[in-house]
Amino acid sequence: MRYRCILVEDNILERDSLELKLRKIDSLVVKASLADGLEAMSVLKNEQIDIVFSDIDMPELSGLELLRSLKHPPVFIFISSHTHHAAESFELDVIDYIVKPVKLERLIKAVDKAIEYLKVRSVPSVTEPAPKQVPASEPGSDFIRSIDAHEYFFIKENNTHIKLNMGDVLYIESMGDFSKIYTTRQKTHMVLISLKNLEKQLPSHIFMRVHKQFMINLLHIKNISAADIRLSNDTVIPVSIAYKQALQDNLINKKTLTRFIE
Repeated sequence: MRYRCILVEDNILERDSLELKLRKIDSLVVKASLADGLEAMSVLKNEQIDIVFSDIDMPELSGLELLRSLKHPPVFIFISSHTHHAAESFELDVIDYIVKPVKLERLIKAVDKAIEYLKVRSVPSVTEPAPKQVPASEPGSDFIRSIDAHEYFFIKENNTHIKLNMGDVLYIESMGDFSKIYTTRQKTHMVLISLKNLEKQLPSHIFMRVHKQFMINLLHIKNISAADIRLSNDTVIPVSIAYKQALQDNLINKKTLTRFIE
């Protein structure tokens, strides 16, 4: 599969040089090479584009302004002579930020990252059984609803902040530099945050890493076996050896009722 891209750069020499490099990458089809953000906006309104390679400091409309103006933007890779726009760019969920001069190897790395994101965003990686809502009579359901009411977090999707109740999250799957969040509402969310960084930010009394690829919501555990965990919607999540002891020490040993107590 080849991905459709456009290049936006006001400096004609740099634009021509970048276009030559992009045309050497077999996975790309360069649909347009443009001089400013206004031209790019016109193309994006009329054509389906997968990836935008854009300079930031341009007359009329900057790369940042272009990205902010799009309700459903394609994947953006910024190319700039400066680093001071990097933090703001990543706040807007750009896939990569390349500092000029641009080498072909660095460009290929950014393209590979963009394609990886496009693939995992469009194709479900785990077959998920039809989720079920926890009935009011099921043990623990009142506790889950109380978590819904008081604990939540926001994720960014298409320049919008989406609120997710912690009790609605079933599990989170690693996609390399990205993560996919599965919920009880039959919807998944792709975020440009690694599972490692999500693990640092989400509360450990609700979420636990059980595998290199997976972090689960403890509220939705249905049962635990030697090698896996079944969740409330019957999704089975593997437990790796690396995380098995932590699961035993921090959850099973602490939460299992025993016949005799001292």
